[in-house]
Amino acid sequence: MRKVIRWFVIGIAVLALAGGALFAAGAWMGERKRQRVVEVRVVPVPFATDAASLKQGKYLFESRGCGECHGADGAGRVMIDDPNGLFVRTPNITRGEGGPAASYGEADWVRTVRHGVNPKGHALVVMPSEDYNRFTDADLAAVVAYARSLPPVHGGAAEIRFPVFLKALYGVGVVPDAAEKIDHRLPPAQPVPVGITVTHGAYVANMCQGCHGEHLSGGAIPGAPPDWPPAANLTPGSGSAMARYESADKFIAMMRTGKRPDGSTVSKVMPFATLAAMNDTDLQAMYAYLRTLDPREAGKR
Repeated sequence: MRKVIRWFVIGIAVLALAGGALFAAGAWMGERKRQRVVEVRVVPVPFATDAASLKQGKYLFESRGCGECHGADGAGRVMIDDPNGLFVRTPNITRGEGGPAASYGEADWVRTVRHGVNPKGHALVVMPSEDYNRFTDADLAAVVAYARSLPPVHGGAAEIRFPVFLKALYGVGVVPDAAEKIDHRLPPAQPVPVGITVTHGAYVANMCQGCHGEHLSGGAIPGAPPDWPPAANLTPGSGSAMARYESADKFIAMMRTGKRPDGSTVSKVMPFATLAAMNDTDLQAMYAYLRTLDPREAGKR
């Protein structure tokens, strides 16, 4: 009996050592991955300064998540401070001292926003550029114009700390960064008329990919804190959240209030400060588009 127990203990110890070695190797791979150079062909988008661009840029900054992540003043803020060790402070994107964007040229903004890659060619680990990759040149120029118009604020670069297990998952590709998700060969999206149409709705719904996945069927959000719920299935497939919203009015009310039609509260992980800033045309168009999606099983991203 003692021999059995002894060999059992030895077996557990060996497994623990092997697991620790695997995590250590994965974490090392994660550090290597963060330092890799991502080659992308960048076509600069000229800076805009006209009033119309600044107005559109302010709307996009507020309604596409820029302000919610970087702060209304663009100075950056702590987005995640999880007890398990995940810490994310977003960078200062004003032209103030210490901010990485202070010296950005036209190509740097395109590389960062559209491709998720910094001027040195390194992938931006948390920046959800897959949501913005399909921005038209005009909208990209507009949001950059507004960011550059913000009063300069002193602040630094992004600060990101991964716990070892998450660094390992990143290293082996289970948790991808935006640069891995984007097809960098695609040309910029062409403008579509703004209106309550499926086409415009598809353009607006690009902002949902970071959480709900490329196909918008939701599931666990890679790299999110463990207490975050899975993203909802926005397609008409099994487990669809859209079954609750048989009208655009109910859908828009939820996006503005964070409450479902039955009065229950949607997870506060949803960026309701951003969603509440969206205008009726964008929300109605998004609703129209979501109703045309092919059904997918919940969680298939």
